[in-house]
Amino acid sequence: MKRLHLIGLPCLHIGLLLGLLSLAGAAPVEELQTPSGVKWIDPAGTSGSLVIHGGGELTDAVRDKFLSLAGDKQARIVVIPTASDRADSEDAEIRGKFLEPWKSLGAAEVQLLHTRSKAKANEDAFVAPLKEATAVWLGGGDQTKIAEAYLGTAVERELLALLARGGVIGGTSAGAAIQSQTMIAGGQTEPKMGVGFDFVPGAIIDQHFKARNRQQRLRKALADHPGLVGFGVDEQAALVVRGRRLQVFGNGTVSVLLAASAARPAREFELKPREIHDLTMLRRAAIDRSLAEFPAKELSPPKLDAGSLVIVGGGGMPKEVTQKFIELAGGPDELIVVLPTANEASASSGNEGRFFERAGAKNVKVLSQRTRAEVESAEFAEALAKAKGVWFGGGRQWRFVDAYGGTKAELLFHDVLRRGGVIGGSSAGATIQAQYMVRGSVLGNTDMMAEGYERGLAFLPGAAVDQHFTQRKRQPDMTGVMQRFPQILGIGLDEATAIVVRGQTAEVLGAGQAHFYDYRTAPQACEPDFTAVKAGQKYDLVERKALGEITPAQP
Repeated sequence: MKRLHLIGLPCLHIGLLLGLLSLAGAAPVEELQTPSGVKWIDPAGTSGSLVIHGGGELTDAVRDKFLSLAGDKQARIVVIPTASDRADSEDAEIRGKFLEPWKSLGAAEVQLLHTRSKAKANEDAFVAPLKEATAVWLGGGDQTKIAEAYLGTAVERELLALLARGGVIGGTSAGAAIQSQTMIAGGQTEPKMGVGFDFVPGAIIDQHFKARNRQQRLRKALADHPGLVGFGVDEQAALVVRGRRLQVFGNGTVSVLLAASAARPAREFELKPREIHDLTMLRRAAIDRSLAEFPAKELSPPKLDAGSLVIVGGGGMPKEVTQKFIELAGGPDELIVVLPTANEASASSGNEGRFFERAGAKNVKVLSQRTRAEVESAEFAEALAKAKGVWFGGGRQWRFVDAYGGTKAELLFHDVLRRGGVIGGSSAGATIQAQYMVRGSVLGNTDMMAEGYERGLAFLPGAAVDQHFTQRKRQPDMTGVMQRFPQILGIGLDEATAIVVRGQTAEVLGAGQAHFYDYRTAPQACEPDFTAVKAGQKYDLVERKALGEITPAQP
């Protein structure tokens, strides 16, 4: 068997931790070096709504969607035609054509706003219509003309304020390209770059995409600007962005492009009308492609230097597992923090820690915070500094990444282990504990290797954990992960079954089995590809072998 040269995770020291918690001189969250390697971004996506139209005919579906987002018959729309040379005309008929598409739909108010002067764009009287608007439409032409007139002015500030209060900004052709800060300003295959509005964070937008064969120029722009996702919007199609949700309207398609990295080929796919996707997941995928290869070919050994893990396969908590967690936390009087964050915010009741209280725990605190400001607050830090146990609840594991990944909270969790405490979790709260996170897709839980959400919180390095394993027949799913990433130790946990990890040993508790996959040497076709270990037995995570007699693997 080939020997791996293993690289350890960064150590956490008290001085470093206290420095991170200090407001004075604290590093920006985006620059934190955390065990997961997640780079923090705001998972909420955009403020307000955006309608990004690729040019050509404005179809009824796109017009109706824009008007709906603007307030239907109560819509107050400001049209900005500055990208067009015709916007300078004083001819009433020409100016009227800019407004007609929206007036004909019965909007309450439609006004035109145009200047070529930055000084004019900073006047209170000029921007006054924007203060009352529910929507703005940016017309087609040359996007650099919009940038030259309005970037850094009161117009830009009012456009951002419109989005912040829940309004909508739409645009076609040039009015689409201007909506990404890294802006394609021209060129056919070799893009000419400029600066646009930062309405769609972490993106580059191109328009008339397939109709004008602009695939190559967007590919080149992405290659030159690592960490960004590309959206190529074709004619008669619109990408509608609401928060993190992406959806296509109209007759064409929207192409999504991710640049190649050292470890991954370029990825391109199309979104068809009414099809949806997730902006935050795509942004995370683009950022990950700009970082060092993940997972690395050589991983840290799956063991703990301090503390314990209780990793449960979902589907119920056996009494012995709950009691073991309380014991490892130091007994019923010690503080246990419960994190219900994997559920939607609206589903959190504050009662998620009751099962510990029923088992005798006397000091249970539920922390439902999930925004960066909340999880880096003094209250959150104080609770984690005192906690001897932290419990990650069930739901969808990507929500844990959104809440904690790349923040100071992640370091606080690891410090609980460093102090000899225990971290546990069930279902999603099991999967998040591994370094490689399976089933992370925001779009559903069937994708085992969801790019953008592959990084767990790395309490157990070098491993991937799946749950509800035998009950949902998930054995082949883990096999697929192992075939792609044989350096990972795969762990599949049955329902009502846990592994308790101390050092490099996992002890199985509960009603079912734990299944361990070692693909460093691929199994032969006639061999089972995992080792099944039943309750009461142990497994050496580093040597990757069961300790004592084992249960034969089930087919």
